Amino acid sequence: MDEQARVAAFLDEEDLHAPPANRVLDLASEVGELSKNVNESTDYGASAGADVDRDELGDALFCLLALADELDYDASAALDEALGKYEDRLADSGTAGSGE
Repeated sequence: MDEQARVAAFLDEEDLHAPPANRVLDLASEVGELSKNVNESTDYGASAGADVDRDELGDALFCLLALADELDYDASAALDEALGKYEDRLADSGTAGSGE
């Protein structure tokens, strides 16, 4: 995934590597910002039309790709595995959810 390589290069160039646990906390924080966008744009679920700031989505994506880099995981391969899992679930049960 070209995006993962871009994030990895940025982390290297700026000496911004961090332990995976820190990356997970960063990711949770950014997903919280996305949740805040949705809560505020829907009056806390009272109306439809959730709005998410693109820069916040980018921050969350950056954190996720940085986590993949720190774990030495190929984000593209992880995505392929997830899509395969969802396709199997849809074929087996008609839903992509895990049912757990």
